[in-house]
Amino acid sequence: MSDWNDIRAPSAAEIEEMARAAIAALPAEFAPHAAGVALRVDEFASEEMLDELEIDDPFELTGLYDGIPLTEKSVSDQPSAPDTIWLFRRPILDEWASRGDVSLGDLIGHVVTHEMAHHFGWSDDDIARIDKWWE
Repeated sequence: MSDWNDIRAPSAAEIEEMARAAIAALPAEFAPHAAGVALRVDEFASEEMLDELEIDDPFELTGLYDGIPLTEKSVSDQPSAPDTIWLFRRPILDEWASRGDVSLGDLIGHVVTHEMAHHFGWSDDDIARIDKWWE
């Protein structure tokens, strides 16, 4: 039996470190485009994000891409902020604990890859066709 007395939940900085490792592991052809995406880790999505997505339970959102997908960008775009991948620490940890069948690093890598796919212009339906993660 493991001694759980000295074990603690990973911090936002540790989650970010795992996410950066997942970004670094993307195939080389994606690296230049991924490099320009900011990464943020918060405890939960903001009320504004949840309202915009019509999500009532903040534990339902583990990550979010906020930006203009590469397939929709034009030279006339004047963004007010960088494209950003948001990771939400508490929902990620909750999903990890409830799944019990995947490492935390793998879960974070999956969420990052899913959100990065939105940056590349893929829809949720496109992602679902090739990614059977949630089945």
